[in-house]
Amino acid sequence: VQLVESGGGLVQPGGSLRLTCVVSGFTFSRYAMSWHRQAPGKEREFVASITSTAARANYVDYVKGRFTISRDNAKNTVYLQMNNLEPEDTAVYYCYAPGVPWGQGTQVTVSS
Repeated sequence: VQLVESGGGLVQPGGSLRLTCVVSGFTFSRYAMSWHRQAPGKEREFVASITSTAARANYVDYVKGRFTISRDNAKNTVYLQMNNLEPEDTAVYYCYAPGVPWGQGTQVTVSS
């Protein structure tokens, strides 16, 4: 069982990135998925989640209206579209699947 995040990078304030998380060896379509992030010197925090059928999504208040979580159950993949990025969004982003070890994450740096 493994999950691999990708899509991070360096972007200017106001820019966009799309993160991707592919999960293997896991019955992806049965479970809700979520994204979390950890900024330097801070604890890992919840960012967004999506139900197994994508019927509902939840977001932490300070990303609402800027980030969108989605999933493709046929591809065992969950996405995080991040728009209007701010320097405070700088962090390592991780996706989470119940019972699956955390992956390496993908670094997002927002800076001019």
